[in-house]
Amino acid sequence: MEIEPGSVETSRHKSAYLACGPQDGPRIFFVHGWPELSLSWRHQLLALGNLGFRAIAPDMRGYGQSSNYTKHEDYAISEAVQDMVELHNALGQGPAVWVGHDWGAPVVWSVALHHPEIVHALANLCVPLGLEAGLDPLIEHVDRDIYPADSFPMGQWEYQLFYAENFSAAQAEMEVDPLKTVKLLFRKGDPLGAGQPSATAFTRINGGWFGTDGIPDMDIDLDVIRPDEAEVFAEALGRNSFFGPSSWYVNHDNNAAFSALAKSTSITKPVLFFHGEYDFVCQTAVGTLAEPMRRRCADLTEVFVKSGHWMAQECPLEVSAGLVRWLASKAGYWPDMG
Repeated sequence: MEIEPGSVETSRHKSAYLACGPQDGPRIFFVHGWPELSLSWRHQLLALGNLGFRAIAPDMRGYGQSSNYTKHEDYAISEAVQDMVELHNALGQGPAVWVGHDWGAPVVWSVALHHPEIVHALANLCVPLGLEAGLDPLIEHVDRDIYPADSFPMGQWEYQLFYAENFSAAQAEMEVDPLKTVKLLFRKGDPLGAGQPSATAFTRINGGWFGTDGIPDMDIDLDVIRPDEAEVFAEALGRNSFFGPSSWYVNHDNNAAFSALAKSTSITKPVLFFHGEYDFVCQTAVGTLAEPMRRRCADLTEVFVKSGHWMAQECPLEVSAGLVRWLASKAGYWPDMG
């Protein structure tokens, strides 16, 4: 089966999506992060859809063909969670499996914590429990041997504070040339980065992402993305602007307040987590960042992938195979082949 587009529009929001698989197949929602699209899940949509699942990947608010908004607070996690509830309710009945990455992971964690009735099981890539409750819970897990507090008070998360302090500048430098931005960002992980400060830690020190020289024009990393796919990302980001995608970073207080309203602080549904061994911003393969997730998830399966941050695109086979094994063996979620 091939990937097909669709959309759901309610009185408050339009969610465009890509989907693959039979309409009556068990549903799996794939939730992307910054600065991506539903297209980020192209490999998993095809893999799971052709196994008989109904695999659905929405463009999140501010991205692609979904609704775009003009206020920062419109990009709080509470709004994205409601988008997902409405999408779920419009496309079928019964609990589904939810899979998230980057900012999509806090959305999926939050769906499970606030709306467990629509969750059969959940899986997340790279971002463990924590960010859905704001930035503060992450700071205590910064490795101060790599990020001394006097130089990097927020550790690898310095870039998130840069958005709050210099939002217009952060937005503008990404928009100078969206294709160059995409080619720079979508790169495979480098094991040589272990033990070194991430580039994200220098954003405030350098007064921006790219310094005075602007966005470098790098060759595309074909291990992560094809030229035609990069053009799709760049066109969408240029059309919508970086205001929406960047606004996800300035809602930490709103997100913390929303997190405090969750129905539970723990998750009893089956959970799968993919660690990116070469993701040195969300560094969960070592250190303590994943410990709160381990304490709060009663049925947790962990997979370690030799990948950078863009795992679903860099290591599609490992991600799809990991999902399939877990769905069959731990989540008890499989198409009816009768």
